[in-house]
Amino acid sequence: MDFDLFYDWVESYFRINLHAYKQKQLQRRIQTIMKQSGAETLTDYSVIIQENPLIRKDFLDYITINVTEFFRNKELFDRFEEIIAEDLSKKFPKLKIWSAACSIGSEPYSLAMILHRQGIKLDQQILATDIDETILNRAKKGIYKEHELKNVSLPDRSDFFLEEDKQYVLQDRIKRAVDFKKHDLVIDKYEKGFHAIVCRNVTIYFKNEVKEDIYQKFSDSLVLGGLFFTGATETIYRPEKYGLKKVASFIYEKVS
Repeated sequence: MDFDLFYDWVESYFRINLHAYKQKQLQRRIQTIMKQSGAETLTDYSVIIQENPLIRKDFLDYITINVTEFFRNKELFDRFEEIIAEDLSKKFPKLKIWSAACSIGSEPYSLAMILHRQGIKLDQQILATDIDETILNRAKKGIYKEHELKNVSLPDRSDFFLEEDKQYVLQDRIKRAVDFKKHDLVIDKYEKGFHAIVCRNVTIYFKNEVKEDIYQKFSDSLVLGGLFFTGATETIYRPEKYGLKKVASFIYEKVS
């Protein structure tokens, strides 16, 4: 079995399109995790993945790249909060927000904390999506270790978390603000009518044509005047191509 056949098997078995990813990076990751499983070929690896739940979980966790933290690149998040408070919340009485590729929930929960701090009402729960169901189940619990809260201020820890057995548990009022769902940015349909979409440090792993398609679909999902917040390595060089305008570093407004 070559990589193309392995990708076809993954798509049929997991409904994940690996053809969309940058291939050199992806193949190195697959070879690394495959060797750790003891498999010598992709055919053997596909069999082990089906038979062993732990190997299956390790494979999904490894290829979906679950790297995140609360208020990642805090100066950018601070600026995003300012724009929400000073502009977005004034244009729209209630906000509909999507945190795409949310991983363990740090990002959508960061957004919920921002909205609570600012006294901003939601049109509905913050939608938080990811391709990995295992990581979504962890996110729903809202339990974090201290090192995962390095960007969370002491007042916010006191206001929004309860400390239990050297872990930090999010208060229910924050957890209730977020609705977690499985979603694949490549193959699934996108909801519409969002006032803000946050998707950070994810598109760097996709091929250029796939990344451009994702940007266009994000733009189509935003209302006019809505915001798109990208990662600190994901500058959009021609935002007008997607009907967007840069309003701050890595933050874009839907203008057409």
